[in-house]
Amino acid sequence: MEKFYAYMDRMKFIKRWQLMRSTRDENIMEHSQSVAMLTHALAVINNTVYGGNVNAEKAVLYALYHEVSEVMTGDLPTPVKYYNQSIHGEYEKLETLAVEKMAGTLPEEMKGELLPYLQADKSSAEYKFVKAADKLSAYIKCLEELRSGNNEFVQAERTIGKALIAMNIPAVNYFFEHFIPAFSLTLDELEGL
Repeated sequence: MEKFYAYMDRMKFIKRWQLMRSTRDENIMEHSQSVAMLTHALAVINNTVYGGNVNAEKAVLYALYHEVSEVMTGDLPTPVKYYNQSIHGEYEKLETLAVEKMAGTLPEEMKGELLPYLQADKSSAEYKFVKAADKLSAYIKCLEELRSGNNEFVQAERTIGKALIAMNIPAVNYFFEHFIPAFSLTLDELEGL
């Protein structure tokens, strides 16, 4: 009996933003879908607007599986994960072990196809877009919460916004200019009513 996809399906039970009051819970399954979509958008912008040549499909698969370790570890809140270098280093080791355990639940004949995405090359151009999309997804979550009147996310929105700007990625800046304003619209405004 193979367990990989049953484990992956459990992503829907793992909540994000655990230390913050949210108007709507977010789980790592929906977050991963968001990051995959945003990674694709950034890669397409990079390639079509700025003449880049990042492998969009590879980037999307990195994004799809970027939280796979959290099936075993849960979502450790950012302030805890980055409290100091020692904690962060140990947590990275734990994440590596969790990914190895998840990979061990795959049939041998599939490992060669999936392992490169479970153990992403974090120095690759493609992974740079995953990291940016991960932050962008968090930023959009902050906008959603703020639009709902939840001031719990004021500082997070500022901090994440500054971090995105500091990444100095033209595709991120393009996304901010062209797409972020629409995230403040209601459905009627999106429909032009």
